[in-house]
Amino acid sequence: MNQLLQLLRIPETRQRILVTLGLLFLYRSGIHIPVPGLSARFLEEQQQGSTVFGLISAFSGGSLGDTVLFALGIMPYISASIIFSVLAKVSPQIEAIQKEGATGQKKINQWTRLATVPIALLQSTFIWFGVFLNMPGALAGEPTLFLALAVILALTAGSMFVMWLGELITEYGLGNGSSLIIMAGIIAEMPGSLQRIIQQQDEPYNAILTLIGIWIAIVLVVVFVQKGERRVPIQYARLTRGRRVYGGQRHYLPLKINMAGVMPIIFASAVFIIPGVLFKVVGLERVAAVFSDTDGFVYVTLYVVLVFFFCFFWNNLMFRPEEIADNLREHGSFIPGIRPGARTAAYLKGILTRITLAGAVFLAFLAVLPNFITGSIPGLSGRLAYFLGGTSVLIVVGVAMDLVDRLNAMLVMRNYEGFVKGKGTGGAGGMAGGAGWARKT
Repeated sequence: MNQLLQLLRIPETRQRILVTLGLLFLYRSGIHIPVPGLSARFLEEQQQGSTVFGLISAFSGGSLGDTVLFALGIMPYISASIIFSVLAKVSPQIEAIQKEGATGQKKINQWTRLATVPIALLQSTFIWFGVFLNMPGALAGEPTLFLALAVILALTAGSMFVMWLGELITEYGLGNGSSLIIMAGIIAEMPGSLQRIIQQQDEPYNAILTLIGIWIAIVLVVVFVQKGERRVPIQYARLTRGRRVYGGQRHYLPLKINMAGVMPIIFASAVFIIPGVLFKVVGLERVAAVFSDTDGFVYVTLYVVLVFFFCFFWNNLMFRPEEIADNLREHGSFIPGIRPGARTAAYLKGILTRITLAGAVFLAFLAVLPNFITGSIPGLSGRLAYFLGGTSVLIVVGVAMDLVDRLNAMLVMRNYEGFVKGKGTGGAGGMAGGAGWARKT
């Protein structure tokens, strides 16, 4: 409580907190603006039982279930950011631009904004043709060309406005704006989810107590795993000049257990959503049912396999052992007992494989947890289970930990005692996680 009062006494921090709360309030107010021509809350009624839909809805800010202006939310911008994150690792030209520092990052951010527009148009068009036109009752009137253009452009404009709000929060507020918008959407959805449980269950309070117990256990596990890291010791070479000895300091390279964050679950869910909708459109209902039967053995098995695959794919894409080994050698550093160069790269790759396996098991458990919750509480829909457990908790806890790290850094910079006592918090987790650079022990 004392630390919070100290934060509010700092004018800059107080202003950033107020700006963040104000912009989030503006966003949450905007999700009540309906799109003309669409049946109110139709999509929510159609998708209420889908856990995969819950994931996409969370990344839209929790409003994809409503036929409102902000239905797409921040999802197109997140998609564009993921695309450029991958391109920065596979394209030498973009990687070179990224290494230019602030100038290069500014250029990539501009490209990300521009790429958000066609992605938002594509997703809006997909929702119109893949959902509204194929389901009776979705439209309030006739499906005319004018109505189609109005809906697609309205959803796109709403998504661009949400992107702008996110960037304002990032620049003038606290933390990453996109992450805070997603977290706000999930948290705002939770009270409504509990209310639906009370309405659906014969003994709602037993179900709520069960969910609260599961939720607390998940939070503890997520915090433990998110803070967990493998510290690889690093030694700087000693340099003797006259009677003075320079270097020889010991540092460590922190490798987080869950480097990939929620990215593998996002990719795996996308793989399930796209084929399922396509098969349904072409009339292959039996094949489409495999991708929508969230309790089926085939669905769960494929989902877990995809989470494992994308976890290894993302970590190997974002963490380059050869590049880390070269950087260590160029800076006169080495891992004690390991020869610099290829041996160091092989050593880091072995560590990466082991911690990626542990992270993949953790993410696979979170991915199928909503299915377990729906099985434990009869009558509970998949989407409600998603918002009350599993990946949603991972997102909320990850963003909250990142926010605490930032606030703690602001206090420490002004010689106050931070929220977290000791050596530090171990770095910000963020949406995607990741490995930091060497730190002093």
